[in-house]
Amino acid sequence: MHDKPLVYVLSDSVGETAELVIKAGLSQFNNGEYKIQRVPYVEDKETIDETLQLAAEKEGVIGFTLVDPELRSYVNEQANAMNIEAIDIMGPMMDAMKRSFNSDPRLEPGLVHQLDEDYFKRVEAIEFAVKYNDGRDPRGIARADIILIGVSRTSKTPLSQYLAHKRLKVANVPIVPEVDPPEELFDINPDKCIGLRISAAKLNDIRKERLKALGLGDQATYANMERIQQELQYFDEVVEKIGCRVVDVSHKAVEETANTIMRMIK
Repeated sequence: MHDKPLVYVLSDSVGETAELVIKAGLSQFNNGEYKIQRVPYVEDKETIDETLQLAAEKEGVIGFTLVDPELRSYVNEQANAMNIEAIDIMGPMMDAMKRSFNSDPRLEPGLVHQLDEDYFKRVEAIEFAVKYNDGRDPRGIARADIILIGVSRTSKTPLSQYLAHKRLKVANVPIVPEVDPPEELFDINPDKCIGLRISAAKLNDIRKERLKALGLGDQATYANMERIQQELQYFDEVVEKIGCRVVDVSHKAVEETANTIMRMIK
């Protein structure tokens, strides 16, 4: 065996399950240094033969998740004949379940991903929220399920993430008097846009705390009452121009605000 173990992952789907199991095993050896090569969507014996040949030449190990019993047996028999270490990840588990449940498996590759479509939607929404956070890319506005607008420190980012876990694609845009809001905000259906309103006193408290946390004095313009009033007035003007609904977040936890928003958009 080479210094760095080489493992071929054969799968009739994407190979994610096999790779996770193999990585967990490999982490216990060789300081976790290894090379994994995935061979996904295996449907025929030719692909298996090619991989076995490579494993033989490079002294590699094979890990596989194949639900087709014929292909599974083929890998086991050929690997045995060629003296290659092959790890059948799904086989023993499916055989045990077949005995326990007294029924045959469905033998459809990739079912775990179909069952988990919900999970992938959530991941997609979380990635969306990160990408279109803080008005970084206004193109997200047209693609979002919800657009949150508000002055700085109105919980736009945590709200976006919370709603993303509910599989909603959220873009958020900071409202600052010196910066014109993106044009896209005025082209969308205003029902998709939610303004986050906050009282001047509450915002002043939050910003002073924020400045302290950053090790700065609380005298910065950021926490100046006059500046805050100016920002909130500008926010009201933008909300009126868009014609969107508003949620007061002054005394609400993120979860409460999120639930209010979900009720509104339903």
